[in-house]
Amino acid sequence: MKARASSTVPCRACERLNRRDFLASCAACLAGAGSLAALAAEPATNAPPAKRPRVRLVFSHIPPESPTWPNIGFDYETRKKELAAALVRAIPNVEFVPATVHDADQAQALLAKPDRYDGCLVCTVGIWTGAPQVFGGTGTPTIFADDLYGGSGEFLVAYAAARRAGHKVAGVSSSRIETLIDAARAFELLATPGTTADAVVAAAQAAVKKHTKAPGSLRCADDRVQAIAADECLKKLRTARILVVGGGGGEDIKDMFGTTIVPLGFEDMQAAYAKADRKEAARWAAQWTTGAVKTVEPTAKDIEDSAAMYLAQLDLLARHKAQAITVNCLGGFYGGHLTAYPCLGFCQLNDDGLVGACEADVRSTFTMLAIGFLTGRPGYISDPVIDVSKNQIIYAHCVAPTKVFGPRGQANPFHLRSHSEDRKGASIRSLMPPGYMTTSLEIAAASKQMLVHQAVTVENIDNDKACRTKLAAEVKGDIDKLQTMWDQWGWHRVTFYGDLKAPLASFCKAAGLTMVEEA
Repeated sequence: MKARASSTVPCRACERLNRRDFLASCAACLAGAGSLAALAAEPATNAPPAKRPRVRLVFSHIPPESPTWPNIGFDYETRKKELAAALVRAIPNVEFVPATVHDADQAQALLAKPDRYDGCLVCTVGIWTGAPQVFGGTGTPTIFADDLYGGSGEFLVAYAAARRAGHKVAGVSSSRIETLIDAARAFELLATPGTTADAVVAAAQAAVKKHTKAPGSLRCADDRVQAIAADECLKKLRTARILVVGGGGGEDIKDMFGTTIVPLGFEDMQAAYAKADRKEAARWAAQWTTGAVKTVEPTAKDIEDSAAMYLAQLDLLARHKAQAITVNCLGGFYGGHLTAYPCLGFCQLNDDGLVGACEADVRSTFTMLAIGFLTGRPGYISDPVIDVSKNQIIYAHCVAPTKVFGPRGQANPFHLRSHSEDRKGASIRSLMPPGYMTTSLEIAAASKQMLVHQAVTVENIDNDKACRTKLAAEVKGDIDKLQTMWDQWGWHRVTFYGDLKAPLASFCKAAGLTMVEEA
């Protein structure tokens, strides 16, 4: 998507950003400027003393008309004003100069200006701009901050990459604004001559650590997993087939495990959708609607269209003798190649012992298939969010199973919702059971590795931002370490209910994989 150019209208009142006049003056300026972009223009005539640290307060997000996290049409301007006001009010000894960037080019242009800055605070309020990485590599003391359920994916990837590269960057991923404020107070050290970037970053990291909740007891319900032998699982994988609609890849999986990857076009799925039995689709729609605790946004037609897409998936799986299907759902729907989202169909497939997986993510689909064979339980692909203040990882997506213990296990309640990012179609909010150990992983055939972490489920988060299902779980291990692998493994993780460490260790040994502990 091409980003919209940001406003360059100066706001002299906002440059001073003192506690008294920030909100009143910015309200008028923002009405004219349309955004907080490039508010740092010329020095004010009554500028504060030179020793007062001057810090860029950069907000990164793509334009609000684009479907992405938090959601299409999100009110970024109000959120940016809230965050800026909180920082200015709490830290008067630092001059925060706000700006907005929508992409890496705008970030580079901002850095090219000759103004003096002592530090940088990048708030990712949306995702996929490429901007945080630009600021992280400058050598200036920098803080990356995730506005939870807004910029989480880009924060995790950019922060992990910055740490790996040894950049002068601290990271804040917390639901408590106090965590961000205390970390940002580290910029006050810059008023002392000779203060190094390393000292500022260390102080910010220490503040985050102070706000990080220590792990609790991690007690959980008894949940015995009946796994088959690893050799038997590998045998199943050698004859299995995965359909990939609107995507490709997976050659490494074929080479290592023998699993056949079958690429299909959007036209194949749309043709199957067009010939789906509409009476049968109506029966499935009625079953889902009756089974839901409530239906919020989707219309009856949305749900029936989703049921027809489910029948199309079943048709393709049967014709190709496959056990798993993954669809480039966002590209297909946004591009007009698909008439309905496959989300409800994926849920039904996963509940019934097959695999329906999001976003043509072949690696995660294979992970779901392999561990499904091994344990008889469905996997849940998600876009995780980290909240250090609660020692939690939140697994968020618009698809999730409702039978997390397998096809014969107890079902959990669910809501029928629209797809979150564009507010269209039908998806699911699955209210998965709290108090259970989960194991999240990814299998990378190319590197012969399995990435693993564990967490105990705590609650189902109800927040209108980002994906509909949000399963919060308390991390077992080191939540700071959990923030280090996202640049190499990507955002997705696949979560299974149960303590799977023992069967996974056996699988790794039999398959020739190295297990990498993520937390």
